[in-house]
Amino acid sequence: MSDANVLLLKRWFEEVWNQKREATIRELFAPDGIAHGVNDQGGDIQGLAQLLPFYQRISGAFPDMKIVIEDGFSSGDKVIVRWSAEMHHQGDTLGIAASGRKVAIGGMTLARIKDGKIVEAWDSWDKLGMLQQIGVVQLQQAAHG
Repeated sequence: MSDANVLLLKRWFEEVWNQKREATIRELFAPDGIAHGVNDQGGDIQGLAQLLPFYQRISGAFPDMKIVIEDGFSSGDKVIVRWSAEMHHQGDTLGIAASGRKVAIGGMTLARIKDGKIVEAWDSWDKLGMLQQIGVVQLQQAAHG
């Protein structure tokens, strides 16, 4: 088990998402790294040229985002963290008018680390819950009869 990999991913969330330190992205994400399943269509983002605009859109929409790492484990070159996040929808950068609403979601991130950099990552988080909380999506109530 590599505690260094858990610490690297904890640092990623603290500095990139909580402190909005864009320089940490360049430091910890490999130039040709891949983030699976995170673009607008649920596809991959490859390299810093695609990751930075994604980061700027999310940060612009939720500038007060606070992520807490709940658990973290590693094995070999892979590390996984379970996280929770709270934020307010304050910006229009997702193409959705800012609602000002509070959002609380959870997720998990699995990353592969090589030479101290994230070379591949898989994120799973409650996108539907976020859209519901900002008022974009409403689920129909089941009919009771």
